[in-house]
Amino acid sequence: MRTIKIFAIFAAAFAMVTNMKAQDKAEGSARVDFVSQYIWRGQDLGHVSVQPGMGVAWKGLSLSTWGSIGLTRPKDTKELDFTLAYTAGGFNIGVTDYWFSEGLNGAGRYFAYKHDCTNHLFEANVGYDFKYVNFQWYTNFAGNDGVNADGERAYSSYFEVSAPFNLFTCEWNAALGFVPYATTSYGTTGFAMTNISLKATKTFPIGRHLEIPVYLGLTANPCSEKLYLTAGFAIVPKL
Repeated sequence: MRTIKIFAIFAAAFAMVTNMKAQDKAEGSARVDFVSQYIWRGQDLGHVSVQPGMGVAWKGLSLSTWGSIGLTRPKDTKELDFTLAYTAGGFNIGVTDYWFSEGLNGAGRYFAYKHDCTNHLFEANVGYDFKYVNFQWYTNFAGNDGVNADGERAYSSYFEVSAPFNLFTCEWNAALGFVPYATTSYGTTGFAMTNISLKATKTFPIGRHLEIPVYLGLTANPCSEKLYLTAGFAIVPKL
């Protein structure tokens, strides 16, 4: 009887450890997007583009990379980003290293970090997701940032409120984005609304190991008086 009890205790302990390991297991992600136009926070950053991304997450901590390469217009700027983030419940915080092939460094060198000759831009963000509404604040703190009206570093910032919802068998997301003060990074001379957007996504499963999200987006930038209608799809393997 005692042997059975000991065996039961060890079995329960093994089950608990196995369950903990399963919860602690790192998760990977990958996707490749193809977009008709690269619109970011209400700004036109390129024509038809391919945008690969991948990442790994563990216990709320994640490290991801994302890039964009123009397919139809050779002069489109290439981009490569790395983001380190942490999420706990609805709270999230992160730091992103953006790199662009065009900037202060005319040669487009990646490993050039001096403030007067770098194409890197470093941004910190903090936010909270209430599920029905999401608030995010972003601020550039180093690198090739824009300048304000006095020609000084602007510490360019962007604030966005977004709300996801389901309608007509699609997933939708509505967003409002604001730039709080003057910066050449967003082309603003003071407080301005730069992004009013609505996006609809329909995901098509392909077997058990692949998904194809297809999406349409309408984006208005009241500050620059521009309006964009974009389309895209992604290839998303289930890792």
